[in-house]
Amino acid sequence: MSAGDQKNGGDKPGDTVPVAEVWPEVERAECLARGAALKWASGVFCRPEHLERLSQYKKRESQRTASIHTRLKSMVQSYLEGVGWGLEQLQEARSELKDVSHALKKAGLESSQNAEGVKSLERLREVSVNHCQLLAAVSNLPRLYSVRSMVLETERLVESRRLLEAHARLMDLERWQDDILWQLHGAPGTTGSALSTEDQELVAKYFSGVGQLVDALGKELWAVVSSALALARQNPTPFVSAVRIVEREEALDQALLEERGGTGSNSRPLPPGRPRCWRACFFQVLEEAVSARFRSVSYLHTRGPGLAGHLSALQHATMADLGTVRHLLEHCVPPHYRLTGAYLRASHRCLQAHLAQVSSWDLESGETFAVLNWVLHIYNSPDMMGHPELVANMEKEELGPLISTEGLEQLQIKYVQSVRKSVSEWMHKALQVELQDWQRDQEPDTDHEGFYQTSLPTIITQMLEENARVALMIGESLRDQTIQMGLYEMENLLNRFREALVEFGKEHRRDLSSNKNKFYLHYLLASISNCIILKKSTESLQQQQSSRSAGQFSRTPPNPLAALDRAVRRACRLVMDQLLLDLQPFLPGLLTRPWLVQGDPTPKLCHVLERHLELYGRVRPPCRQRLQEEAQWLMVVEYVRALMQKRLVCRSAEERRQLAQQMVQDDQLFREILHGLEGDGSVPEVNPLALLPVLADFIRLKDPSMLTLEVSGLAAKYPDISEEHVSVLLDVRGDVSRDIRGAVLDLLEQSAPPLPAGYRPIFTDILVPPSTMAFCLPTAKCA
Repeated sequence: MSAGDQKNGGDKPGDTVPVAEVWPEVERAECLARGAALKWASGVFCRPEHLERLSQYKKRESQRTASIHTRLKSMVQSYLEGVGWGLEQLQEARSELKDVSHALKKAGLESSQNAEGVKSLERLREVSVNHCQLLAAVSNLPRLYSVRSMVLETERLVESRRLLEAHARLMDLERWQDDILWQLHGAPGTTGSALSTEDQELVAKYFSGVGQLVDALGKELWAVVSSALALARQNPTPFVSAVRIVEREEALDQALLEERGGTGSNSRPLPPGRPRCWRACFFQVLEEAVSARFRSVSYLHTRGPGLAGHLSALQHATMADLGTVRHLLEHCVPPHYRLTGAYLRASHRCLQAHLAQVSSWDLESGETFAVLNWVLHIYNSPDMMGHPELVANMEKEELGPLISTEGLEQLQIKYVQSVRKSVSEWMHKALQVELQDWQRDQEPDTDHEGFYQTSLPTIITQMLEENARVALMIGESLRDQTIQMGLYEMENLLNRFREALVEFGKEHRRDLSSNKNKFYLHYLLASISNCIILKKSTESLQQQQSSRSAGQFSRTPPNPLAALDRAVRRACRLVMDQLLLDLQPFLPGLLTRPWLVQGDPTPKLCHVLERHLELYGRVRPPCRQRLQEEAQWLMVVEYVRALMQKRLVCRSAEERRQLAQQMVQDDQLFREILHGLEGDGSVPEVNPLALLPVLADFIRLKDPSMLTLEVSGLAAKYPDISEEHVSVLLDVRGDVSRDIRGAVLDLLEQSAPPLPAGYRPIFTDILVPPSTMAFCLPTAKCA
């Protein structure tokens, strides 16, 4: 019904209810459709010229509507056909149900009529059952009378280890027992009740000796299997008999399970104690026999040095047992036993448990090394599990690792900790010996090159290299951990060594008057040489570490080279302090009027410097060159410091000439002492002695007006020179006017250049003493 028809029909009284009132969704859908159509039409016919295509759109929409109506009719027709077919099926089912109902009623009537006839046969059934039982009792009487004698005979055979005969008798007894139980239970096809509990107890009591025989035979069998290794070398016959009995029992178990595995009322039950699974017991007993060897190991006999011997004994015993199994026992069992593989698995599991117990002990480093070496190298070597004849069996068996990865890591950590404790103790003892050597009243020992040294670096180097070499026998990972540990301990030792040097210097300064440490300087130089040796050893150890071990350690990596550098710097500082201490008595007489006249004490200073430089030659390079360079700097700094103290102020041009000449002579003396160093290339690029001729030229200059240019050149060469230093130099000249002084200082203030890269200051370490003027007017210049 269309919407127009509904509208026209709704105006007549008495018509049916409109469709829109029954299905309001239809009206809503029609409204939506009209709205969509209007929206589409307003978009298509938005211009008057578009109306020319109205006929085309109308024709297309008519075709679409006709197609939809056709599909709807086809679908409704298919639905109606399906409903008709379903109704036909329901009618057929109804008629069939009526036939079945009639048949069931008829069967029920016949069954009730036959019930009274069955009751009359109950008595006959009881008589039949009793007759069967009596017949079974009569037929089994001969067997029943011979049970006890057969039990005694079988016991005798078991005790004499005639195992095959005993097993044959035992199988006969078990068969009789099974037959009697089945006959009492009722033959197949009968409807007798199940065997009563009283009958079961009676049979079990009568055949009680059979169960005891099974236990006794099993005990003898497992005793033979447990001693299989010993029997194989002497007389394997009992072992072969035991294997044959195990196979018989396994075959009987399989046959009974296949025959009587059902669950119906007529299925014959399994005999008592079945299935026995003696083949599984065979392998279990074999594994217990292997583990018994390890349980007998004493805890005390495997501790300390005995652990390596114990592991070696385990190796030989295991390989001997495997040889016996492979060459003798393997031929006594069926091929599917794969006895060698079973023995391998049992031995491997027992070794796993035994080594887990050993690893849990508080092992020393040597014991831990023995365990790691045995597990990682010996166990899988051709001398043991890697034996060519065992490789085939090993490929088939998934034995797994002897010790887990976590267990190996724990053992390695335990080894490193134990070695660290030992290394720390040895380093402490070596340092104590070194401190005692410092107090000796003789020079330190020298090596084949003539350099001072003590026993400390030799002990430390040999100890660390030996530990690294031993750890490498286990693997690179342990070697890297051991080296890392050694570097930590080296850093700690060097820190304590530096503190000992500081204390050594303090003690020497306290006991200067007693002259207690005659060879104080010599042992300082020996300590520097020791540090150089330790540096080479440290670099060698660091090079041995594999590159992949760099990120394996969570702690801050050790830095022994930095500790070495600090110790060397401290020792060099103490050496320079000793040089200054030896120069100190002669420094006050330097650059004074007696010095100007006589030249003293420069020769004494040169003698002290020469003696020190000669001792510095006993130090290994490059610290030898470093000490010689520091000695030059110290000498020049002290010389210039003496000049800055204005002990000598020139009164005339002649005195300025004499002062400059004497300074040049002193420079020549210093250069003669250091002349031998030039051949070695030990003189630094910036020679501090070059300052003395420059200062001498400054003082020798005759024309004060040229001082501005001279100071400019001086500041260019030594940019760290300050106004105070230049002012003192002008005072030493004694002929500089106020105007020239102001011009020079102003120029210096304006042209103060920055320190170039790599320049080592020399004037920075020289403090100018304060002025001794009694009174100064507060002029603008001073302010």
